Amino acid sequence: MVLTADAPTRTTRDAEAPLEAEYRPARPVDLAATVGVLQRGAADPTMAADGPVLWIASRTDAGVATLALRSSRGAIRASAWGPGAAEALDGVPRLCGGADDETGFDAAGHPLVAEAARRNPGLRLARTDRVFDALAMSILEQKVTGMQAFGAWRHLVSRHGERAPGPTPRPMHAPPSAEDWRRIPSWAWHRAGVQPPQSRALVRSAARAGSIRRALLAAPDGDARDHVLTALPGIGPWTSAETRIRALGDADAVSIGDFHLAHEVGFALAGARTDDDGMLALLAPWKGHRQRVIRLIFASGIREPRRGPRLAPEDHRSR
Repeated sequence: MVLTADAPTRTTRDAEAPLEAEYRPARPVDLAATVGVLQRGAADPTMAADGPVLWIASRTDAGVATLALRSSRGAIRASAWGPGAAEALDGVPRLCGGADDETGFDAAGHPLVAEAARRNPGLRLARTDRVFDALAMSILEQKVTGMQAFGAWRHLVSRHGERAPGPTPRPMHAPPSAEDWRRIPSWAWHRAGVQPPQSRALVRSAARAGSIRRALLAAPDGDARDHVLTALPGIGPWTSAETRIRALGDADAVSIGDFHLAHEVGFALAGARTDDDGMLALLAPWKGHRQRVIRLIFASGIREPRRGPRLAPEDHRSR
């Protein structure tokens, strides 16, 4: 069996067995740091960690697929079930950071970044290529706490998505199709705790899911991708950046307008919290790799000390 760093080699034993592949990346890959960070809360219905195995339920062009990933002696072994299994396996290299290009990145520009890069040699930027799923997640995370956003994602995907095939460690679901997002009734959005501006933005985007994906993949750079997304009603710079990070592994995307990010970057790089403009100034030396630096900052474990109680989630639903 010939294995390369460009594509996994697939094998299967019989019609009922999973389709399997082994991918040998050219560089080390830390699955938890690269792919595991995509999980939206411990109860995310689309992702689960079961010991050393990372399970992912997704919707491909060929249909729903379940993917199981595990590291083994420098390789990543993958098993996939469902009608989208072959397509899911084809995406394993990109999902595991195979398209992540570090050309021009100089970690030596700051001691914290340099040390974080040294300690995390397997950290890559994952690319899912699932544009609308990433956009839907990001819209649900607008202007709410993580706990609220993860709860809404869990509620909607579990009830309106499609059950994932294969021996998953717990019941898992692939996200709804764009058409299924459009069909979610108003009361279901309300029950999930999603506010009308977010549900409207998601439904309107779902109506154009195909054209959004084509335009985003055809855009030549981050600015052009940002223009594609922010031209949509209800989509601003924060949602655009979060979508590009997950779907495209955009190494330069910065989530402007995040409640905590500028404070954390300022504290890590300058010893004091800052605002968005200050954060962009601090990250300027790494233009082209600003998201990479942000990921390394979080991987370093350095956090700004909390100054007060956590923001309490608000529930606007009628009792």
